[in-house]
Amino acid sequence: MKKSVKSLEYYERARKRIPGISQLLSKKPDMFAPGVWPGYFSKARGAETWDMDGNRFVDMSISGIGACVLGFCDPDVDRAVKGALDTGTMCSFNPPEEVELAELLCELHPWAEKVRYGRSGGEAMAIAVRIVRAHQRKDKIAFCGYHGWHDWYLAANLADEAHLDGHLLPGLSPLGVPRGLTGTAIPFSYNNLQELEGILRKNRGEVAAIVMEPLRDSEPAPGYLEGVKTLAKEHGCLLVFDEITAGFRLTTGGAHLRFGVEPDVAVFAKAISNGFPMAAIIGRGDVLSAAEDSFISSTYWTDRIGPVAALATIQKHRACNVADHLQKMGRLVQEGWKKAAAEASTAIHVSGIYPLSHFHFEGPMAMEKITFFVQRMLEEGFLASGRFYATYAHTEKHVQEYLVAVRKVFGEIVQLEKAGQLAGALKGPVAQSGFKRLT
Repeated sequence: MKKSVKSLEYYERARKRIPGISQLLSKKPDMFAPGVWPGYFSKARGAETWDMDGNRFVDMSISGIGACVLGFCDPDVDRAVKGALDTGTMCSFNPPEEVELAELLCELHPWAEKVRYGRSGGEAMAIAVRIVRAHQRKDKIAFCGYHGWHDWYLAANLADEAHLDGHLLPGLSPLGVPRGLTGTAIPFSYNNLQELEGILRKNRGEVAAIVMEPLRDSEPAPGYLEGVKTLAKEHGCLLVFDEITAGFRLTTGGAHLRFGVEPDVAVFAKAISNGFPMAAIIGRGDVLSAAEDSFISSTYWTDRIGPVAALATIQKHRACNVADHLQKMGRLVQEGWKKAAAEASTAIHVSGIYPLSHFHFEGPMAMEKITFFVQRMLEEGFLASGRFYATYAHTEKHVQEYLVAVRKVFGEIVQLEKAGQLAGALKGPVAQSGFKRLT
């Protein structure tokens, strides 16, 4: 394998021209192995990615941050998109596919009656929050989980910059968010009905909606989601499920379908369109109709590519039972991590639903260990980290070859740690954790 010279040169060029280096925190090379992680690609197909120097890697990490649920450059989705390119993607009319997609989303979620669109997850959550506030004529939002970068969400950290630390990304700065939004976003802990009830009682009659991920790293405790819905009804709140991450992982549609709890609004992005920009907000007819009372409008929400890609992705997802495959691949990886750690006598913690699997090293030098892991797995031909996001393109052969390398590298980590040589084996700085601005 050649050294990723050109890829790393692009990183240095980005440092000079792009604030934050990447448009997405989760793709920032510093989050993996600074000075080693290639960061830039020339092509991607299936479960494989090539860097700017032509090095090929099997992606056993974030798979486009979970957006490419079918795999990179899926032939069926790309064929549909190329057809749209040939017939025009933008004109003075609306694309008929957005109507067809709305009908399909409501078919998959019979409780929903209407649909609005965006083109990214954080944007779609901002649309959903605007709609529920408009419908309720109230400002406050009680929330759990990670919901993006917009003002309504980061407002939680205006009162206390640690409020969001337990909701995926610690250290998120609210700089630039208007101080007048203080107190409008109130966080609560997952699987803790008592805490949520206390918030609703304290802010009685002022909370427009409860916004939450139905699940992320762990499944809801028995009766939890039902309890949240009951509290919403008792306190006159709407229930919004953020399905941007969990959606289309456990079934064709929202993860909430598996638990039989119907929200008032659900939001989708990422897996809905296999890497093409698309997002959807679905909901009860009376609630979504509040979009007409506010001003929610954008030119590129009317492009043809997003709906075409989403239709092709969802249709294939359902026809091929993609969710079952994601579950199988993730289970094999999680079991393989645990076995590799036991064989090497190193402590790791494994979490997450199978399609969105996570592990982290426990004990001292945890960040040095994961940085070395990423570095060595690159040398073994894998994009690897503490996460594995399964796709339909992943095969058992991919998993088996990956786990052989995992066992090898876990063993090396233990030996280097015993010899006191782990830090010296790193080819660059230790990986960044959480939100830190590097220049």
